[in-house]
Amino acid sequence: MPLATAYLVTPKNLEAFLNAIKTAQAPERFTSKFLTDLDFTSSNDRLFIGLFKALGFINESGEPMQRYFDFLDQTRSGRVLAQAIREAYDDLFRVNKDAQNMDENEVKNKLKTLTRGEKSDNVLGLMAKTFVSLSQLADWDKPDATPGEASAAGLGAVAAGGPPAAKPAAGGAGAGGKPSDRYTAGGVHYNIQIHLPASRDSAVYDAIFKSLKEHLP
Repeated sequence: MPLATAYLVTPKNLEAFLNAIKTAQAPERFTSKFLTDLDFTSSNDRLFIGLFKALGFINESGEPMQRYFDFLDQTRSGRVLAQAIREAYDDLFRVNKDAQNMDENEVKNKLKTLTRGEKSDNVLGLMAKTFVSLSQLADWDKPDATPGEASAAGLGAVAAGGPPAAKPAAGGAGAGGKPSDRYTAGGVHYNIQIHLPASRDSAVYDAIFKSLKEHLP
């Protein structure tokens, strides 16, 4: 995702705006009229629309995305906002993994490098102020994980050995005293299927089960 370049002229209404969003019903389309309905009537307040697009709350048409609806859950809103900031300012977090703790001057200097001189000093200052103001309102203790990160965490657990392996029944026997056709090793589960030969001689089957008991853990 490209670095977010959206900014607010002044962040004084940012906290009130986010609180209003959490208590209002999500609109079909996020427009300046919706902002007016929430009593944000200043021309500067219209910049919230561009900021919400940059944060992935609404799409280019102004339609709320899943992140918007997740944000409405007030038990998660701070973490949802933190994750949105991490994604929108990914380049900044690559430079400093704790970018949310930087002050405005530090952020401005990093943004100057990242934007390669394409933004004026005034715009860089506004971008930095917007980033710092957003970061102060987010919950950084435990940001919401994206589906991709959750999957990666699961794979990491398997790579590290996963949960303790279940022990097979004593003597390798399963239900009914017969050797089990399922066992685990290192957190990996195996299903073993045995195709028995057609025979009326019970000794054939006895030999097969005896061999299984000897060789399976």
